[in-house]
Amino acid sequence: MKRYERIVIKVGTTIIAGESGRIDRDRARSLAEQVASARRRGVDVALVSSGAIAAGMEKLGMGARPEDVETLQAVAAVGQGLLLRMYTDMLGDCGVTAGQLLLTQHDMTHRQQYLNARRTMGRLFAMGVVPVINENDTVATEEITFGDNDTLAALVASLADADLLVLLTDTEGLYTANPREHQDATLLDRVECITGDIESLAGEPGSELSSGGMYSKVQAAKVAVTSGVPTVIADGRKTGIVSDILDGKPVGTYFPASRRVRSKKHWIGYARRTRGRLSVDGGAAKAVEDEGGSLLPAGVVEVEGEFGVGDCVDIIGPGDRPIGRGLTSYGAGEARRIMGLRTGEVSDVLGEEGCEIIHRDVLVVFDGDD
Repeated sequence: MKRYERIVIKVGTTIIAGESGRIDRDRARSLAEQVASARRRGVDVALVSSGAIAAGMEKLGMGARPEDVETLQAVAAVGQGLLLRMYTDMLGDCGVTAGQLLLTQHDMTHRQQYLNARRTMGRLFAMGVVPVINENDTVATEEITFGDNDTLAALVASLADADLLVLLTDTEGLYTANPREHQDATLLDRVECITGDIESLAGEPGSELSSGGMYSKVQAAKVAVTSGVPTVIADGRKTGIVSDILDGKPVGTYFPASRRVRSKKHWIGYARRTRGRLSVDGGAAKAVEDEGGSLLPAGVVEVEGEFGVGDCVDIIGPGDRPIGRGLTSYGAGEARRIMGLRTGEVSDVLGEEGCEIIHRDVLVVFDGDD
């Protein structure tokens, strides 16, 4: 049995709020006790918790989740402090100190902020503090509209150099079909590789209280395992579930880590927002995917979007198939002028020596990389 030294636990709104939409303090207290138990075992724990909007709704006496972004942000502003106070008090009762860490996509997509967050988290662990992490919903419009804390938890697991990500939800794990609709659905206790077929089993987001669902959890597991962090999806309603996982008991669905992508490449591949697309021909796709090559101007057949030097762009192979992404050496205008040209011909167009559009050192291939 592996001894875990650092784990990230993500708890969804459906766990700490339940169907009522109000915070279930008994469940939250049970979670705090399990986090404290893990700390007593010498395990560093970061807690990524949803529930700020649910806490705000309860305080404001709202019966249904607002639909407009401005109200969601206002409700989150009310609930965020309440959520942290709850965890601070409950963890404090167990002898553990909590510290708040609010992140936005900006913090995860800009390298300096990303490194600052990594250093802060490392210092919190060294001080014996449990970071309680959430997206900063009060200012991050895109995070409320499109984001979910499952993806945030996966990125935090990579950022924190965790050796396990635990995604707690309201089902036992990933099933062969929706267990609410198919009585013969069976639990997958282990998924070696997250293929398209596996992703299709996850279905669509299904809770009106949360922005995630099983699909977002499988996508989060995909992000985590590529950074070398194994992942468990398990039922957070079960008493002692975190302790069971740490004890190596067979609960939930386990996703073993795949070949680890270097930290910077993982940041490029999964944390950075892309600003455009470079469509490439078959030869370039083969060079990038199979031969470990850089992306040269000659292999680019189409440039989409408006981006600058150093921005992150997707690389699209034949058949509109995403094969990777990376940081471009040229802006969109220059890329359009030199696409299809050999490197030696670039100087005739731009008046300077040509180079790779995306160098291998800042390029990540989705199906595996060094």
